[in-house]
Amino acid sequence: MNNENNPAPIHMAGAIDLTTPVTKILAIGSWTEKGLDRKARLPIMIKEVPATVNLYLTGVIEQWYLKPDISGVVFIMNVTTAEAANELLEKLPLGVVEMMSFEFIPLGPISPLRFLMQDPLAF
Repeated sequence: MNNENNPAPIHMAGAIDLTTPVTKILAIGSWTEKGLDRKARLPIMIKEVPATVNLYLTGVIEQWYLKPDISGVVFIMNVTTAEAANELLEKLPLGVVEMMSFEFIPLGPISPLRFLMQDPLAF
């Protein structure tokens, strides 16, 4: 199947399959206009933190970071589609009140490393 999450294999001289499965989603969060109001955000954050910690403790969020400019967060998530990541994050308190939005980037193994695993004389 050829789609965003499972691209078609790339073959060079019939030698190496560069298919890269999606194994994680990078979720880049940014404050929405509503989320820029710190006073409005504080009561929501009291609920947001335990809900986010729960996603971490259940293994859904593998790593989490704050952007240095404090404009949002970045999560590496153990899901394989942007839809699955969005479904989880929009249920968090900040998502419910539309104070944070996310961009999703599928991630997978660096499949071109397969070239290094082959006999160089075969090319």
